[in-house]
Amino acid sequence: MIATAAERPNIIIFLIDDQNPSSIAAFGGDTYTPNLDRMAEEGMKFTRAYVSSSVCTPSRYSFLTGRFAGNSHSKLYLDEVGGKENQGLPGFNVALERDKMNVGNVLREAGYTTGFVGKFHLTSELDFPEFYKGKDKWIDIPKDANPGPEASAQFAHNERWMRHYLKELGFSWAKNVYPENSHSPYSQHNPEWTTVAALEFIEENKDGPFYLHLCSTLLHGPDKSWRKSMDHPLITGEGEVESLPEVMTPRAELLKTITERGFDPDSHVAGEAWIDDSLGAVMRKLAELGIDDNTLVIFAPDHGRDGKASVFSLGAAQVPMIMRWPKGIPAGQVCDELVQNIDLVPTFFELGEAEKPESYRIDGQSLSPLFKNGTDADWRDHLYLEMGAARATVTKDWSYIAVRHTKEQIAAIQKATPQNLPKAMSYIGRLGIGVRGADRPGFFDEDQLYHLEKDPKEMKNLAGKKAQATRLKEMRYLMQQDLEAIGRPFGEFIPGGNAAEPGQIDKQIGIVKQLEIKGKTVTVPETLKKELGVTDGPTLDDKPKRKAEREARKKAREEAKSNNQSDIEVR
Repeated sequence: MIATAAERPNIIIFLIDDQNPSSIAAFGGDTYTPNLDRMAEEGMKFTRAYVSSSVCTPSRYSFLTGRFAGNSHSKLYLDEVGGKENQGLPGFNVALERDKMNVGNVLREAGYTTGFVGKFHLTSELDFPEFYKGKDKWIDIPKDANPGPEASAQFAHNERWMRHYLKELGFSWAKNVYPENSHSPYSQHNPEWTTVAALEFIEENKDGPFYLHLCSTLLHGPDKSWRKSMDHPLITGEGEVESLPEVMTPRAELLKTITERGFDPDSHVAGEAWIDDSLGAVMRKLAELGIDDNTLVIFAPDHGRDGKASVFSLGAAQVPMIMRWPKGIPAGQVCDELVQNIDLVPTFFELGEAEKPESYRIDGQSLSPLFKNGTDADWRDHLYLEMGAARATVTKDWSYIAVRHTKEQIAAIQKATPQNLPKAMSYIGRLGIGVRGADRPGFFDEDQLYHLEKDPKEMKNLAGKKAQATRLKEMRYLMQQDLEAIGRPFGEFIPGGNAAEPGQIDKQIGIVKQLEIKGKTVTVPETLKKELGVTDGPTLDDKPKRKAEREARKKAREEAKSNNQSDIEVR
């Protein structure tokens, strides 16, 4: 039985990209975030909130489903890693499934109007082939496309395409959607564009109950890109537009305020204050409509900035999260319990009195027991994290990380040149984002143990210390339990399929630790070259290849235009 609208809260999840606690004043950051600070004062601040995976796609999957990305049953994921007989490698390879087992559909069936705004990043041609055929199919826009009417029309087409895609997934409403990270020639951020759609949805559904999944593109990319984006107000997710919606503080005025507060307006503070201002517009709309008391607003990022694609806590999986719900959460609360993004969907289902389908798998648990005073005697004692070939078990004081490459990956690692090792050994098989965590000495170690209180930056790996043998055994036991619940092989924990035992790449681990890794640039020290008897060779970075492909496509387009022009002249 569905309860009346007045008994169930409206729900807004405000999902941000790439954000550390240091970017919010309420978490001790040296920045300007008045709306977030107020939200923390009037609600609950979570000091030990984590995402289950530390890159966009798998994290967003968990925000939308309440389950680990490694439990995805999308065709995209199964095509890449195989069935349950193989080890999982969750990363940029999951998608929302056709069965509509997601928060937008289940809450809609429970009587909520469900809306989606902003960045999605979970599409799949394998799961929805019909969206990639015919005249209304997805347009693959080259990243070297020239700005102008043609590119704008293509961006606008893909935005409309995304609305249909999300409705097929079960959402009631979608607008101003970014299919993925914004890219050239219209890569600039525009929070006003997403905010205006959010306000429209709230206004249309003020009588409730409603659920809004609001995803900003900020704070993705280098911090200088945030400030530069402010100089391009007419660039949106649908290309160039004629005017900027007047729904937030004018950009020049916001920069002036930042300056008056003693901050550099050209620094990272500009982007942090900008997204905070978007939140402020949403909060003002709720108050204006008189519905803020019974609207649960959650603010959280999809992962941290510094250790993306790792399973470290600091700057990777641990994130700042704040909730405000005057009718259900007392003001000024602080929660120090271990919570995770997989906990949000079961919370929403409980508050929305939604009955999930019997086949719907949820890995999280409702946060409602924590709402009264931030603690609960029966709350969990550890978390499980996953990223590509890595897994982690995190308690309040300790973190244990196991890196177990598959048989196929080990074969590639054993054949790789020193210069190509970082890519082959990264958890997700990529340079750049894949090796951001490599600034920590233990990143490539197959077993890692960190004392989070004494070593919050996770710089000292204690896994090999005899004094920690019992602790290591305890942490491995906890991981074993979670891996068994996942039900896929993983290293020696759960043998089978393409899972492999550790100890086969010790030599390569020793080598990779001597390399200088900066983004996509790998430098082999001269002493190591002499020791190994190797010379410089090509890296596995495919950036040059992609550049060549872009140049070829550009040349083909120019030739096509030239041929078309010749045909016109002949006629």
